[in-house]
Amino acid sequence: MMIVRTMIALAAAKGWHLHQMEFKNAFRQGGFEEEVYMVQPLGFELNTHPKAVYQLKKPLYSLKQAPHAWHSKITQYLHRIGFQMSKPNNSLYVRSNSESRIVIILYVDDMVIGGEHIVDINKVKSLLSGKFEMTDMKEFHYFRSIKVVRTPANIMISQ
Repeated sequence: MMIVRTMIALAAAKGWHLHQMEFKNAFRQGGFEEEVYMVQPLGFELNTHPKAVYQLKKPLYSLKQAPHAWHSKITQYLHRIGFQMSKPNNSLYVRSNSESRIVIILYVDDMVIGGEHIVDINKVKSLLSGKFEMTDMKEFHYFRSIKVVRTPANIMISQ
């Protein structure tokens, strides 16, 4: 989680705002790029068609395609709203112009959003909430194993 620590250091040095959001059932919000079928689960077999299979419309958490489908969907949407994915780190997305910069770190279903202007962060959060089922965790306090405490003078982290 070096990228998260780097973003926290950047926020401390530049006085950036840091917020956090969480996607609800992230993998279920993804979609397949190909057709995916599964055998009938035990207890749900059709007596009239015992060899039938089900075509999945949405990914299940246990499928190996689910993380890829989710990452593809969120990346496409972030590109649509102006973000570019970092080449060295595909969990880092940046949108910048002459007036502001917004940085997003995406880790499966958790997201940290940082930037200079809270208005810009709130616009991004609104766009994301309009597209995906999300929980706005407001200011950044805890991400995976990193606890963050912000005071007017500094940012302290602990694990």
